[in-house]
Amino acid sequence: MIHLDLNSPIFQHPLFTLSPQEQLAVLKTLHKISRLSWEQVYRDKGLHWELIHSRKGPGNTKLYSLRITQKCRAIAYREQEWMRVLSLHPDHDSAY
Repeated sequence: MIHLDLNSPIFQHPLFTLSPQEQLAVLKTLHKISRLSWEQVYRDKGLHWELIHSRKGPGNTKLYSLRITQKCRAIAYREQEWMRVLSLHPDHDSAY
């Protein structure tokens, strides 16, 4: 099971500015992720977990983009059993 770290202000601020319906969609996806194994996240066609080649995370970690909703993507990295979600991008293209 994956543990989620959602404490980044760069994630929280856009989340709080979304409409209530969009916020609910984000929370549903995060709830889904919290019940998956890492292998399931990697294979899930809806999440589109993909490496961002042009950027590095804290401590030179690999950053990944994943689809949260049809409109939103997030940037995150893996730290053992934790998915550290760094940012939320209501505009899909701004995640890259």
